[in-house]
Parts: sequence; C-alpha cells; structure tokens
Amino acid sequence: MDINVNEKLIKLILFLPVFLISLAVHEFAHAWFANRFGDTTAKDKGRLTLNPIKHLDLFGSVIIPLMTFFSGGFIIGWAKPVPVNMRNFRNPFRDDAIVSIAGPMSNILLSILFMVVFILLREINIAGNLIMDIIWLAVVFNVFLCLFNLLPIPPLDGSHIVFDLFPNKYTAKYLNLGLYGTVLLVLFIFSPLWDLFWYLVRSVINFYRMF
Repeated sequence: MDINVNEKLIKLILFLPVFLISLAVHEFAHAWFANRFGDTTAKDKGRLTLNPIKHLDLFGSVIIPLMTFFSGGFIIGWAKPVPVNMRNFRNPFRDDAIVSIAGPMSNILLSILFMVVFILLREINIAGNLIMDIIWLAVVFNVFLCLFNLLPIPPLDGSHIVFDLFPNKYTAKYLNLGLYGTVLLVLFIFSPLWDLFWYLVRSVINFYRMF
C-alpha cells in the first residue's frame, strides 16, 4: 500500500466521527422539532437521539460513502429519514415545513461552527495540516449535506418543503415517489444535474474561503 493510500485511509478514519456526527445532528434536528410540534413518532422509534447508529442507512451511510472514497472522489452520504406523521401537528403544513428545513439548517450551523474552529486554529497555528484538512472537510461536508437535502427529490427534505408550500394531489403523488428514493438519488448522482449541484456547493464553499 503506497503512502497516498495510507494517507487517504487515515483521513477516512479521522473524518468518520465528523461524518457520523453530521448525519446524527441532521436527523436529531428533524426529530426534535417534530416532537416539539406534537408528533412523537420519531421519539417512539428511538430516533430522538444523537446516537449515529440509530440513524444509519445501509446504502446512504455505508455503501455510497465507501464507493465514493475508493473511487477517489469526495465522500458523500446520507442517513435514514426520520419518520414524521404530519397529521399529529397542530399546524400540519407549517410545522412539517419547519421540521423539514430543520435538518439542513442544522448542517449549515455545524459548517459555521467548524469554520470558526478552522479560522481559530489557523490564526494560532497549533494544528497540523492533517487536522486542518479534516476540519475543512467537515465544513465542506456539512455544506454538502445542507444543499443535498434541500434538493426537491423524494424523499429528501426539499420535496417535503415543496409539498408543504404547494399542497395538492400532484405534489402529494410526487412526494410518494420517496418509496423509490434510493433509485431516484442514484439516477440524480449519475446525471448531468449532479455537476450543476456541485457548482452550487463550490459557490458556497468559495464564499467560506473569503474568511
């Protein structure tokens, strides 16, 4: 095994806690707001927790991340969606929209937190390049998670937000395509739209680089 492969494996091992925490915080934010608005479904199923194991999805949290890692690309992934029953909300469409956007917003807050840590360590110059790389990856990954989940593709959060803003039989049918979510996401990842999505991610990251 050459040095580059060893370095990549070390980065993967060091990045793994960031990966798991970022996914867990995202799903916990959904569950916390849902519970606050009167829907205990996620809590009853043990999803109102920061324990990453409870939120892992075999395909999105294991297979896809490993595939992207070994292919030499940026590690991408997602967690198992938190179950939400919007009929339990006092104001179903408003509350569901807030619950849906809570996950992506939690990742933006995490990206800002990691960026603050990155800037502080850079200014006092006490961390090595490897640690700085991991923290920067944490910034990028959380920006990715936010924007990825805002995509209007079932079962991602963006599709729920579209339904909450425009509730009708057509958006309801579209939301039900979430049953085929894994297939839809794979098709999207291997479509030309994936490059357009990453252009948006890079644009946000370039804004972070200004600090």
